[in-house]
Amino acid sequence: MFLKKSGKPGVVRLPNGKSMSIADLPAPNADRWVARMKARVVLAVRSGLLTLAEAQERYNLSEEEYTSWEHGLANRGLEGLKVTKLTPRQP
Repeated sequence: MFLKKSGKPGVVRLPNGKSMSIADLPAPNADRWVARMKARVVLAVRSGLLTLAEAQERYNLSEEEYTSWEHGLANRGLEGLKVTKLTPRQP
């Protein structure tokens, strides 16, 4: 068996000193997203563990959805990633 080498690291060090690997990320088929799962995806992209394109493909995210996670985390931390109220769609 051969492993394909990529230019990306297999493990990255986060700003808080902890390590993160692909195994620490949410499953690709996650159907219920909580704030910590969203934060892990954003941190993985920021640290270079995943590219934005890889995260979008792996988790079926639009650029707008990922950007909202990134802004929520940057502006309010985990609280910024919580869904507190869903508003009905206007016809």
